[in-house]
Amino acid sequence: MLSFWGVLISGLVVFAGSGLALGAALGLTGLVILQFLVHGSTYVALDAVWNVLNSFTLSAIPLFIILGEIMLRSGVSQKIYAALMPLFQMIPGGLLHTNIAVCTLFGAVSGSSLSTAAAVGSVAYPEMTARGYDRRMVVASLAGGGTLGLLIPPSLSLLIYGALTETSIGKLFLAGVIPGLLFAAAFMIYVFVRCVFHPELAPRDAPTLSKKMAVLKIFSLWPFILLIATIMGSIAFGFATPTEAAGIGVIATILVGYFWGTLTPKTLAFCFYSATLLFASILFVVVGATILAQAVSLLGIPQSILEAVRAANFGPVFVLMLVVLIYLVLGCFFDGLSLMIMTLPIVVPLMVGLGYDPIWLGVVITILIEIGQVTPPVGLNLSVLVSVTKEKVSLGEVASATIPYWLILLTGILILTILPQIALFLPSALM
Repeated sequence: MLSFWGVLISGLVVFAGSGLALGAALGLTGLVILQFLVHGSTYVALDAVWNVLNSFTLSAIPLFIILGEIMLRSGVSQKIYAALMPLFQMIPGGLLHTNIAVCTLFGAVSGSSLSTAAAVGSVAYPEMTARGYDRRMVVASLAGGGTLGLLIPPSLSLLIYGALTETSIGKLFLAGVIPGLLFAAAFMIYVFVRCVFHPELAPRDAPTLSKKMAVLKIFSLWPFILLIATIMGSIAFGFATPTEAAGIGVIATILVGYFWGTLTPKTLAFCFYSATLLFASILFVVVGATILAQAVSLLGIPQSILEAVRAANFGPVFVLMLVVLIYLVLGCFFDGLSLMIMTLPIVVPLMVGLGYDPIWLGVVITILIEIGQVTPPVGLNLSVLVSVTKEKVSLGEVASATIPYWLILLTGILILTILPQIALFLPSALM
């Protein structure tokens, strides 16, 4: 056991510290463990990688990435923003609520936190700063709202979790719905309360449309809503697997982008190119993590940890608190998906062995990944939004302004621990 941890930590430090990509560092560390601690069993790495690459479930990932890229670059986010903007203009917080609402809707098809923050931020930031909104409040609402792209299904994080742990992706998607909507509501409540006491943060605008017209304008979103219903409905009611639903979603998104957005053949080609690069980077980490996971499995490390936890009389809640703390610390240094792929081989068997539901656990880990997205220095949502503002708002300013959203996400984990049915109700009711 001690020799394993020594090789694991030293291997990761040496390989990652030498400048190698994370996937290579994980894979080489796994091969070293297989060679020297599992009696030269490096050949099993080939079988493990082959099985992962031939996984039907994993094939949904590039399709959802393509779907998100098309949504990001087809101008659809601008139409969503324009449709929802009049609805929130007279509420304290105004367009800050629009940011969170649009992030929630956009996250329902993009599946990516970065795509959501970038797409909505590029539209919202110039509009809101021109109206006199506080820049820090604007980018904080975008950073917080952007995290919903990882939880609102179809979520790339939940998809990878399901593929690597052989957990039902349909159930995972359904489990993310209610927590995602509750987080969106909590973000809006925070904005409302903050702007009631500090109205200078969000200047009130005179309504440009009547209440009736503002509500009617929402119905112009029907192509987008139909797209969401097509993807999620086909999965929830068993008409299609996640991979098939993703394929249908890509075709539907191309049509929506052409006839409702500003998608062109040149833009579509660039979407496929960008999606290929992103999927290649994710797959490289998956391959490396798979090799390491195979070594961990052969050595029985999760079972050894579980036995040690039981022998020490650590309760499940204490172990959960420890896991949360580890994710919070590692989230400062690793991007979310890499962190998840790297830790799942040990965390999931341990937590399931302690009696935690794997569907619930997938939602909790995704929330922890979301927290990492808004935690410096690596918090990618923060970096993206600094770029959107053309560095008029510094990384430190964005990070400090995002702390309330960070705390709301952390509080959400506590609530889900006390009331796990918030996440498990829909999967148990519909599947």
